[in-house]
Amino acid sequence: MRITGSTVLLTGVTGGIGAALAAELATRGARLILTGRKPDALEPLVKRYGAQGIVADLADPDDIERLAREAAGTEILIANAALPSSGDLLEYTPEQLDRALAVNLRAPAMLARLLAPSMVEARRGHLAFVGSMSGKTATKHSALYNATKFGLRGFALGLRQDLYEHGVGVSVIQPGFVRDAGMFAATGAEAPAGLGTVSPRQVVAGVVRAVEQDRAEVNVAPAVMKLLTAIGGQFPGFSERVQRRAGGSADRTLRRVVEAQRDRR
Repeated sequence: MRITGSTVLLTGVTGGIGAALAAELATRGARLILTGRKPDALEPLVKRYGAQGIVADLADPDDIERLAREAAGTEILIANAALPSSGDLLEYTPEQLDRALAVNLRAPAMLARLLAPSMVEARRGHLAFVGSMSGKTATKHSALYNATKFGLRGFALGLRQDLYEHGVGVSVIQPGFVRDAGMFAATGAEAPAGLGTVSPRQVVAGVVRAVEQDRAEVNVAPAVMKLLTAIGGQFPGFSERVQRRAGGSADRTLRRVVEAQRDRR
């Protein structure tokens, strides 16, 4: 798929790397459909890029169906919206748990289900899911987030095989710690020492590469994080012991992020 001239539905445009994605897609000549939950945050971006805007809460099943109807004709879906959902699972209410699962996993799966038939009929299209390196190995204080990102990765890679014969591509893009956008920018916390960070620009380039080169998986992270998550995915017990010994910096960072999230929940 070429982004230029294609109709692209981008979710989560008002948070994290969404704005950077919108800017790049507009520069490349995409026909943009932007969606977010807050009208006051969505409106300026819609005007800036001459896009179609659709206000929708991705935790609401009815909103997802309406979004898919109003975004009919989408040729490329970039499912970027997600909730951080870090912290001790025992501190989440059932409603908060349901919302995290709905936004991070159910919503992208349902949008794919609703938008893919027209792509299959046309024998062209692409579904790109922005996940996380947390979808490859588990970390402390991230059980719920890990669950949604592990699930998203499995969903994307399985769906890719299902849709291959129909000419529709599917990708999962997995950033590591992102500086200048997302949870670290929002909370003021610093990423754990020794693992490195990536820029929003690098993540955007990864999304573009995934779509235009039909890549199954694009991991956007420093080499050391790619290596550690690969090891952690294969040897979870070993990874757990290493993380416990490393403890300190990463644990303090995640606690700060969790506390900031708790204030906003």
